Amino acid sequence: MTSRLSPEDQQRVQQYLSAPQHQVERRPFRVWLLLLVVLAVVIGLGLLSRFLGRLVL
Repeated sequence: MTSRLSPEDQQRVQQYLSAPQHQVERRPFRVWLLLLVVLAVVIGLGLLSRFLGRLVL
């Protein structure tokens, strides 16, 4: 794929992307961990709402 940038702008983009702050290694994304956290939050908030409902009534 060819770039639509001028060569000078493309060079600036490459310098920006090669800076150390943009070279951070990230852990792989884990869908099951996210699903587990969301499920735990939903269940926890549901239990909290039931507890607060029993306190009020």
